[in-house]
Amino acid sequence: MKIQLFILSLIFLCIGCNGEEDTGWTPDNLPDDPIVEQPGDSLGIHIYRAPLYWSVYEYAWVAEQSGAKNIDMSEIEWDRVIDWVSSELLPYGYDMLCTDGFMAMLATDESGYMTQYGSMDLRKLIAKCKAKGLRLGIYDNPLWIHGDGNTIIEGTNVRFSDLYYNESDRDNVMYPDRGDAFPWAVPSHRACKEFIDGFFKHYKNLGVEYIRMDFLCLFENAEGAGGMSGRGYGRKEYELALKYICESAQKYGIFTSLVMPNLFNDAELEKKYGNMVRIVADTFEGGWWHISGRWRGTVQNGWPTCHNQFDGFVHWSHISGRGKVIKDGDFLRLNTLASDDEREVSVSLQLVAGGPVSIADQYNTIGNHLKFYTNEEMLALNKDGFVGKPLSDNLNDTKSQIWYGQMQNGDWIIGLFNREDNAQYRSISFRDDLGIEGVMKIRDLWKHADEGEADNVTVKLNPHSCKIVKLTK
Repeated sequence: MKIQLFILSLIFLCIGCNGEEDTGWTPDNLPDDPIVEQPGDSLGIHIYRAPLYWSVYEYAWVAEQSGAKNIDMSEIEWDRVIDWVSSELLPYGYDMLCTDGFMAMLATDESGYMTQYGSMDLRKLIAKCKAKGLRLGIYDNPLWIHGDGNTIIEGTNVRFSDLYYNESDRDNVMYPDRGDAFPWAVPSHRACKEFIDGFFKHYKNLGVEYIRMDFLCLFENAEGAGGMSGRGYGRKEYELALKYICESAQKYGIFTSLVMPNLFNDAELEKKYGNMVRIVADTFEGGWWHISGRWRGTVQNGWPTCHNQFDGFVHWSHISGRGKVIKDGDFLRLNTLASDDEREVSVSLQLVAGGPVSIADQYNTIGNHLKFYTNEEMLALNKDGFVGKPLSDNLNDTKSQIWYGQMQNGDWIIGLFNREDNAQYRSISFRDDLGIEGVMKIRDLWKHADEGEADNVTVKLNPHSCKIVKLTK
């Protein structure tokens, strides 16, 4: 877990004081009627395709595992990464770098919002990225209070400290005797809506258009965060938070990535208010364990519902599609996989399922595996906004390893996967499974080879391998 952020948050909590301002209405004022799911994208927020980007995750996670204190990334190292991403990845559509947890997240000016990540000033880091044609995405949460408690929320007379939990303010939490690992702002407190709006305005003014917000499960019900402390602010506060976040993000044109959400009630709130939602546990050490092996076949109620990428994409396949929420399988670390077959599977799964390709490999750990991230025939799926589905969303059905879907021009994409530890046959009939009459031209997108015409695809796959084909009339 993000130990450095945890320690820093305790410091911020010490700053806060119990405000005497009237806190306004409470979560009890929200209607108790259940949300009625509207057809399609009722709020008009699902207008983005899945992002392609690089994350600092591997660098920071490895440092934490080695026992490093005060994890940081020097300006020189940032320059090396920016140069590498701009020269090797930007030409293929990877146009963003993104921060993560682990390092200090500091508010150093009168705004009270984060302006420094580790030792790097965000304005300087954003300028470095922009100079190379890149954007900077930010790991932060609109409910985390970074600044001094006496900071006044713009346009109000309310202090940051007035947003903290206060039992005298009738805050109805699940565990009032616990502390909070993070300095949460309570959405129903007066001016919290303005505080959240100020958060997005702050980042928009900096030139940030992507926010990755973490530990949502800990806020909602104080569970799923590896034993980290939390009071659990409940479903109504959680919905109010997502509503305010959605409104301000849409106002300023900022993409929201919801991380570690419980996804209760078939993700009714997350798919309504977020652009992208995490559907699986953290990458951690990566490997096939993260792609397919960890707690395979297990689905639980609450975060994380699924523990590996394949299970997550299959189980949640029904909530996504064109004009719907994007599913996030967390970061890829190709250098931790055992074979090129596994590397093809890991990249293919993200693109066939319509998820992001978020690279955590570094310039000095990627080795000769960069080619798996830069296959232009596979990346064409992302440019198209393609979102595939499995033939079955039953995790124990072999058909869940066969994916399909259509591109905007009518071409079909078929993904045949083998998650097993032994060779397996996979087969799909164009007529019986897809309703396609007659033969189709077949092209293998990893071999970059045309394979003639047929009315089906049948293939024997090595363990942990795949075959991705495009069908054209």
